[in-house]
Amino acid sequence: MSRGEFSVVQFFQDDSYEKVRERVDVQEAWKAFEHYTNNVACKIGITKRVIITDGGDCTNVEWINGQGIVYPTKEELKKLKK
Repeated sequence: MSRGEFSVVQFFQDDSYEKVRERVDVQEAWKAFEHYTNNVACKIGITKRVIITDGGDCTNVEWINGQGIVYPTKEELKKLKK
């Protein structure tokens, strides 16, 4: 994966969404992901879901309010570490 390939999207209660980062490197994408999964909108329930996608529009990480990171699962991460 090349630099500038990742996007971060947050989804709201009303099913609308906002692309908060586009074509950024993995470090910036992760920093934004952490911010949008821990900010005030998230804590009061306005933000329902946050994802990081790559240049192929594949979801790399998915967070759901009240559940935390749901993708990749802990089991999938363990398989990758082997």
